[in-house]
Amino acid sequence: MNLETRVYQKQNNTKIGKLFKESFRDIIGSRFLAKQLAVRDIKAQYRQSYLGIIWVFITPLTTAFVWIFLNATGTIQLTDTGVPYPVYAFSGTLIWSIIKEAINSPTASTNAAKGMMSKINFPKEALILSGIYKLLFNSAVKILLLVIFVFFYGVGFHTSLLLFPLAILGAILFGTTIGLFLTPIAMLYKDIGKIVGMALGLLMYITPVVYAIPKEGMMKTIMEWNPFTPLILTTRDFVVGTEPVYLTYFIGLLLISIPLFFIGLLFYRISIPIIVERMSA
Repeated sequence: MNLETRVYQKQNNTKIGKLFKESFRDIIGSRFLAKQLAVRDIKAQYRQSYLGIIWVFITPLTTAFVWIFLNATGTIQLTDTGVPYPVYAFSGTLIWSIIKEAINSPTASTNAAKGMMSKINFPKEALILSGIYKLLFNSAVKILLLVIFVFFYGVGFHTSLLLFPLAILGAILFGTTIGLFLTPIAMLYKDIGKIVGMALGLLMYITPVVYAIPKEGMMKTIMEWNPFTPLILTTRDFVVGTEPVYLTYFIGLLLISIPLFFIGLLFYRISIPIIVERMSA
């Protein structure tokens, strides 16, 4: 009787096409898990908070108020923004807070699930999707407040306001893409999170968040080349109804962000299990 001989070999998981297919399949398959994680985190975030969901927009409100106060009292002199300055400052700080949260979201979601990842085998893409769900929830609350702000200061309704949510989605895509590449490094080295926080704090001052781009000088050049500039300005232009001067730059960023997002997702998919195994050893 001839015995069957079967040889077991380690599978080659480095094929890009196969990785893309598996990642896409896991994203689709983990939607329910991602939703449950997002609901759990959102409830936990506000359960023991007296102000609750108000904390979502307290940070952009306070940041904007500081600049509004400094401008109103003449402490600083800012160039004309073309719209009521409170609307300009608050829209800028709110959009910036969404981008900042999008960059930090993959790292925050992954760090929060470290214990679960070391014990349970589940698609890691669920963590990214969960972070996006939380971003969409928080962003929806901020967008509602901004729309109220716009009407309160007499800017009124413009048809371009309908494009504002799409621009926010573009900003979330851009920020999440950056976060995907940073997360594995931040998981290994805690300093990365501190460096990213400090860098974003500095970047805000070379981005037209609370003041317009200067007419001339080195700062004008820096701001115009800054990739965060078209995200802030185009999204704000849709809100206030002005012509989006940086629309081409904005669309170019989105076209670049889409393939980079999937590359970052593969980088995340490959690296995170290795990092978790190393941290659990």
